[in-house]
Amino acid sequence: MEPVPEGVAPSAHRGVPKVAEQARWTRARLGSCGPPLDLLTAHFERHIYAPHAHAEFTIGVCVGGSEVIDYRGGRVYNGPGSIVVLAPGEMHTGRPATTTDGYAYRALYADSSLLAEGTLGFGTPHFRDPVLDDPELAAALRQAHTDLAASPDPLEAESRLPWLLTALSRRHSTARPARDHVPGAQRISLQVRDRLADELTAPPSLSALAADLGLSRYQLLRAFRTTMGVPPYAWLAQYRVTRARALLDSGLRPAEVATLVGFADQAHLTRWFRRVLGVTPAAYRNSVQDAARS
Repeated sequence: MEPVPEGVAPSAHRGVPKVAEQARWTRARLGSCGPPLDLLTAHFERHIYAPHAHAEFTIGVCVGGSEVIDYRGGRVYNGPGSIVVLAPGEMHTGRPATTTDGYAYRALYADSSLLAEGTLGFGTPHFRDPVLDDPELAAALRQAHTDLAASPDPLEAESRLPWLLTALSRRHSTARPARDHVPGAQRISLQVRDRLADELTAPPSLSALAADLGLSRYQLLRAFRTTMGVPPYAWLAQYRVTRARALLDSGLRPAEVATLVGFADQAHLTRWFRRVLGVTPAAYRNSVQDAARS
């Protein structure tokens, strides 16, 4: 089974807290100059979708309540923790499954090619069942969606979403997985690492790096993860934190440092600084300055 080494989201609750109807769209970009990918965070008490279709795959994770969907001449029910996959061009609806709970979900709209990067053959991947029971993948999709909706970093989006969508196709569609071994994985990974380090404030897209190396994006991701143990965006974020430490040591403020090392803003720097070092950049800077004065 395809590993999905991403963060695990908190357990979904059974009901949906009583709040106003709401939906929020976020546009992520797959690489600095790559195509857009839309993310929807929705929480509805009574909303009923009219029959409609999308040009892309609709991939959703239910995070609360329960929903009923009319799809392919039948009726589909889903609840917290389930993954829903709706094919491009397929008419569907959506509404609460009960009169009390409402429904909440996170969805993304992905081009078919993103689901086929690590599989053999051509054409659109086919999913026999629109509702999938895969807790590990559901948690990883939910966490990636949550992180990217809050801060849609292009390299992070390109590192995480195609990988997870390929895993979805390899696990649950009729497509056959492609061969995983990538010859010269260590050499490839070091080349990618050096390019990211050299261009940390405006990193190249993984698609561009893969094309330069004569690889698919999936092969590049497979080689890098196998050799480095983390996806490219995570390696670059940790490298940026290392560079940020040196700048904070020199007395610069976190807001200045964030821009200099390539983070989107101070909040983005703080999120990764705490993940890597356990403290905020401001707390780290204050402790270093206090030590220098003592």
